[in-house]
Amino acid sequence: MASSSAPSSASSSLPAILKSEWTKIRSVASTTWTLVAAFVVTVGIGAALSAFVNSSFQDMEPAEQATFDPTLVSFSGMTLGQLAMIVFGVLVVGTEYSSGMIRTSLAAVPRRGSFLFGKLSVATGLALAVGLITSFLSFFLGQAILGGRSIGIGEPNVLRAVIGAGLYMALIALFSMGVATMLRSSMLALGILMPFFFLISNILGLVSATKKVAQYFPDQAGSKIMQVVPGAMGSDPVPYGPWGGLGIMVLWVAAAVLGGYVVLRKRDA
Repeated sequence: MASSSAPSSASSSLPAILKSEWTKIRSVASTTWTLVAAFVVTVGIGAALSAFVNSSFQDMEPAEQATFDPTLVSFSGMTLGQLAMIVFGVLVVGTEYSSGMIRTSLAAVPRRGSFLFGKLSVATGLALAVGLITSFLSFFLGQAILGGRSIGIGEPNVLRAVIGAGLYMALIALFSMGVATMLRSSMLALGILMPFFFLISNILGLVSATKKVAQYFPDQAGSKIMQVVPGAMGSDPVPYGPWGGLGIMVLWVAAAVLGGYVVLRKRDA
């Protein structure tokens, strides 16, 4: 009796779950390439826009020159880079449903909370590692391009902004995983998340009637962690600081993950 239940118990142990999820992510080429794309796009666009800003600095508005934030400029590629991180988060979860592998996974790990925790932990850890590598390289490359307008990583709040950029990328991925778990479809999740982060959030943030609401969206609130200069580049002030903004984003992420857990627990595979 005990021997027949041993394999199931062993396969449901946390180390076994983590190892299994790591193997799944490595074996799916699309998830690996989305992380590569997030890195290349963020660093590449950040470097290109740093060069553009450096060459056109004298043509900027006086208010933008007065609030020039070289750290934030080096993260200019984050707007597009985060889209690749969203795709990564969605694929980590959605591939299981589209391939039908979710049934096998839940048969091997009947405790759905443990299964979801293992999957999100491995994927978020990987996203955080890539995010931090991306943020540090984006910063140092951007500052090298900005030359005399650059800032050192030892200056006040700069290291916080660089680390915060890596945290932001990981949280975007985790938020996407939570949404994909709720929707149980890669196409549906991408169809909602991509337009929201690329278009809707930015548009609503520019309209005077809606910008006070949009500043509490996860991307707009979370991105404040990357600013060193308050009101950087002439941006509108917000009623929270960098860590407060990241805290708002964490609440969005927690809600998405909790929603995903409830759906996973209540519905059949």
